[in-house]
Amino acid sequence: MTVTRFAPSPTGYIHVGNLRTALMNYLIARKTGGTFILRMDDTDQERSKQEYADGIKADLEWLGLTWDRFERQSDRLDRYRTVADELRGTGDLYEVFETPTELDLKRKKLLNMGKPPVYDRAGLALSAEEMARLRAEREGYWRFKLDQKRTEWNDGILGHVSIDTASVSDPVLIRHDGQVLYTFASSVDDVDMGITHIVRGADHVTNTATQIQIMKAMGGTPPSFAHHSLLTGAQGEGLSKRLGTLSLRDLRAEGVAKEALLSLMARLGSSQPVELKMSLDEIADGFELSQFGAAPTKFDADDLWPLTRARNHALPFAAVKDRIAALGVPADMAERFWRVASQNITKLDDLSHWWVLARDGAEPVIAPEDAEFVREAMTLLPPPPYSDTTWADWTAAVKEKTGRKGKGLFMPLRLAVTGEASGPEMAELMPLLQKVRARG
Repeated sequence: MTVTRFAPSPTGYIHVGNLRTALMNYLIARKTGGTFILRMDDTDQERSKQEYADGIKADLEWLGLTWDRFERQSDRLDRYRTVADELRGTGDLYEVFETPTELDLKRKKLLNMGKPPVYDRAGLALSAEEMARLRAEREGYWRFKLDQKRTEWNDGILGHVSIDTASVSDPVLIRHDGQVLYTFASSVDDVDMGITHIVRGADHVTNTATQIQIMKAMGGTPPSFAHHSLLTGAQGEGLSKRLGTLSLRDLRAEGVAKEALLSLMARLGSSQPVELKMSLDEIADGFELSQFGAAPTKFDADDLWPLTRARNHALPFAAVKDRIAALGVPADMAERFWRVASQNITKLDDLSHWWVLARDGAEPVIAPEDAEFVREAMTLLPPPPYSDTTWADWTAAVKEKTGRKGKGLFMPLRLAVTGEASGPEMAELMPLLQKVRARG
């Protein structure tokens, strides 16, 4: 069975980059009838917060990305200690004592010599007496001993990948305070939970080589990996500083439709065109990892609005009935109101604009050269309520009396009644108007 996971750290809210990863893993599981696991990587107790964990769950539920299992790394600390002891016993995990300052000096020295700044494994050369002396002075921490050979895999997006781990420093897996780090905890979890496929960002490629070695040292079988491209801004700039403003909760609050987000993120960076899909089943039907590329992918939040507009235009009345009722639209005109207003909104919040206009009337916009024409036209407009024929009857009467026709007739009247040069068909809008301010 296919088993995938989305493993966010609850140190912040989900942003568009996280969503892309979550969605890909979700779709792989759903397409194959597999299992999708939500796992909170919360070993960093200082930065992890329950409010973020709750927010992540809420965002995924809003999107419909439901999970089959929920796991928390903070519940598995004993398991990490057990595996760490096993790796110490096999010599795969070794203790080191360098301070950040000492490591920085080593790096600078290697760079000055034109060599890659790879950790020199000084910890492996320490005698028992030297280690005892260092333990008395400072806390030790633990590195994983890489085999310093090429680690290779067939990546679901990048194709064949080969990483020479001789050019990579042995990774720190356990800090001096005992906190297990992502690389280790994630590897243990992926083996224990039977993860078969992992999709994540291209910034994890080197890390994947390390984790494959850790998994094999545990006696586990590494899953299939795929690394999707990283997102950039519309002009190719990095998104890292803007991701906080691109959180799903903020986009949702702005009125972005979940279908717009899902449709865009499921195709962005692939060879397929971005098209609005109204369900996850529709999105899953056309999803294929092989159609995604490795090049950085441009993301423009403005692309979400045409999709949101199209989604809102397509909604049936039943989907917005309660929202329209909450605006105060009378039940007998609610469905007509939706039919008229729906094609003239981007966000659902825009509905309130059209209801306020219908209920209270709009501030007239009257050009000086049209003032006399509008004044005369308004004497021919009866008071509300209006019917389906009011607009046609009224403009015909105004045309006959003033001689105006075409745009010179219709636009000044539209501006006088709605205050706007565009919007719903006036014949459709008039029956909704409960007040026209220009009548005086």
